[in-house]
Amino acid sequence: MNQKKIIFLINDENDNQRLDKAITVLLKDFSRTTIKNWIQKGQVLVDNERAEPKHKVHKGQKIEVTPIIEDRHEATPEKIDFTVLFEDEDILIVEKPSGLVVHPGHGNPKGTLQNGLLYYLPDLKHLPRAGLIHRLDKNTSGLLIVAKTNRAYTTMVAKLEQRNIMREYRAICVGAMTSGATIEASIARDPRNRIKFSTAENGKRAVTNYRILKKFDHHTYIGLRLETGRTHQIRVHMSHIKYPILGDSLYGNRLMIPSGASDYLKSALRQLKRQALHASKVTFVHPFTKEKVSIDSEIPEDMFTILSELSGNNLTREEVNSLEYPK
Repeated sequence: MNQKKIIFLINDENDNQRLDKAITVLLKDFSRTTIKNWIQKGQVLVDNERAEPKHKVHKGQKIEVTPIIEDRHEATPEKIDFTVLFEDEDILIVEKPSGLVVHPGHGNPKGTLQNGLLYYLPDLKHLPRAGLIHRLDKNTSGLLIVAKTNRAYTTMVAKLEQRNIMREYRAICVGAMTSGATIEASIARDPRNRIKFSTAENGKRAVTNYRILKKFDHHTYIGLRLETGRTHQIRVHMSHIKYPILGDSLYGNRLMIPSGASDYLKSALRQLKRQALHASKVTFVHPFTKEKVSIDSEIPEDMFTILSELSGNNLTREEVNSLEYPK
């Protein structure tokens, strides 16, 4: 069991909401049922007083949560390979390789990024999910923000909810696009397949902005920026507009080899064992120093190899790195 207070103030977006709903929005890794249980056990205080789950909270009120974390998949420290790109006394930004699961769970009790973070910084055991404020799919590579302290965790979770953290991605899509756009389509769990999500009118609001960085005959290299952070959001949205992420076996089609493709391109495409999606940049104002933090991550070698082959070996790593999201 792990108990440490999390303190935050109700903001404009959560004003006049039920207490259990407001906490669920801010602590996304815990179910509403779990949070109701905490409230009923007195683990949640509103302005130092106990309250019921249905109690309406208002802007400026102080919420204290003492989570009861008794997870049968609770992580233990393990030495796991990942790269640290930024660190100060409050915040850590790490680069996750493709194939690494973020949190322990059914089928992945150990060997996750969370296990590695606990090995790297044992004090993270006092924070929910070892301080991770968001997540990436197992086969998506790239940047993740980790809070090292309680004050950083509550502040960064609030920043994420208020859309004050810019998250940028790179992806290779199947199909030749003509222009970038904004996709605004709500997302819900697919009723026919519980491991998938799909667009649905009664789902949660989801907004993805994408721009073309490089066109090829049968593929497009794009940059994406998220306004919301739903599970599988980019993968669902790109499939929805009929430009699925290359290599996405869940939301895309079988691997399509373009006619006239070189042997090298065929080989590169066949060797891709995951969706060609990379979390490439995070930018935010540091909650305590007030300085701008902007961290970039190069696309991994598997994605670069495909871009190089798609261009007929006319793209260098430096040229790919210089392809910026258009202003």
